[in-house]
Amino acid sequence: MNQEFDVVAIGDVVSDAFVDLKEVKISQPEVGPPQMTMAYGEKLPYNWHVIVEGVGNSANAAVSAYRLGLHTAYVANVGDDAYGTGQINALKANGIDTKFITVHPGKTSNYHYVLMYNADRTILVKHTEFDYKLPDIGSPKWIYLSSLAENSLPHHYEIADYLESHPEVNMAFQPGTFQIQLGIKQLERIYKRSKLFFCNVEEAKRILYPVIDGFKDTVESTEKNEGRKEAVTLLLEAMMQFGVQIPVITDGPLGAYARDVDGSMYYIPMYPDPKPPISRTGAGDACASTFTAIYAETGDVKTALRYGPVNSMNVVQHVGAQGGLMSREQIEEWLAKAPAEYVVTKIN
Repeated sequence: MNQEFDVVAIGDVVSDAFVDLKEVKISQPEVGPPQMTMAYGEKLPYNWHVIVEGVGNSANAAVSAYRLGLHTAYVANVGDDAYGTGQINALKANGIDTKFITVHPGKTSNYHYVLMYNADRTILVKHTEFDYKLPDIGSPKWIYLSSLAENSLPHHYEIADYLESHPEVNMAFQPGTFQIQLGIKQLERIYKRSKLFFCNVEEAKRILYPVIDGFKDTVESTEKNEGRKEAVTLLLEAMMQFGVQIPVITDGPLGAYARDVDGSMYYIPMYPDPKPPISRTGAGDACASTFTAIYAETGDVKTALRYGPVNSMNVVQHVGAQGGLMSREQIEEWLAKAPAEYVVTKIN
């Protein structure tokens, strides 16, 4: 059996152009996320900009897995332009085997604009609609699946066919925006094959509320009356109804949660920032991919849950999603000096 790779990541690769904004206004409406406004029709100064190539949810996960010692390849699509060449070269420089990346003549590679203000950002995204095909990837130990473009539903069915014919292959699924919009029903076969599943609290609500009658009222009532942790446990339990074996739900600065296959639920707080974060781009990818790599090695949810937030902590100290990704030895150095409160606790 060909298990050439420990991890094969599947998902769109992009170049991110970061622009640190100078003159914007942030306001918080009564309902919904904060709003960023700037003068219309004006020339606005900015502080600095930088282009980071070869990134994206799955690309970040691939680089993270490699730095944690796993032999990693990447399935992606690029155009035959300078951006596509830069993306492939950046992945190669980060130790990723790029033989499964397809170059499409006449197509434009994915390019995003990241508008930064303080540590947060708004991203202008545009995914090229490639003709997605799954190459012959053999039988890796793990597949890591994340963000793809809006025309990729047939490709998901192709991946599901592959997984069903290769029961020995594990999968970690971190849905991107379009995959969340598709919903559980259209991606039912993907959810059922997810050994590990990653999302944040708000994403979990967007996924689950439409498919479980009355669930929104139950979760919001629980959060109001019993607390945030109790509400997140409901989300974890609900995710397993759809075949996910081990769901992991992050809650930004409030920590992360996981449910093991035996029903045990665990919580860990955020690893404290050594200094104010520079950019939160890629923090979720770092936590999810690190959890996957450590779980793939140890098979232990609690150990994986300890490692994930440490990598996130270092990623937010850098611009770009990959600059702060650490090796296992580096993460263990941070764990050795972790504060006493940074421990995994069982919450049920």
